[in-house]
Amino acid sequence: MPRLDVCAFAELPDGSARVVHAGSVSVGVYNLGGELYALEDRCSHDDGPLAEGELDAEAGVAVCPRHGARIDIRSGRPLTLPAVLPVATFPVSVEEDRIVVELDT
Repeated sequence: MPRLDVCAFAELPDGSARVVHAGSVSVGVYNLGGELYALEDRCSHDDGPLAEGELDAEAGVAVCPRHGARIDIRSGRPLTLPAVLPVATFPVSVEEDRIVVELDT
């Protein structure tokens, strides 16, 4: 399984997101209260870039900037229309103070 080095843990503060690219896949990595989550950076409705939209860190929700679909960052599950399909999520960990995402693509 390919591994994607994102950044040092200290470079992703609480309540923030960072997008990294691995070939044709973009991954949004989110820090929610010190817990890290990674999901494909695209809305399942029309492939809009989730990390460019609003981040409700308290609720753990990414809001698509195109049509306002709300996606649960922890599960990739859509919470509101127009998105109806989940977004892919990826395992994320911290190794030697580096954030690493395991890609299954």
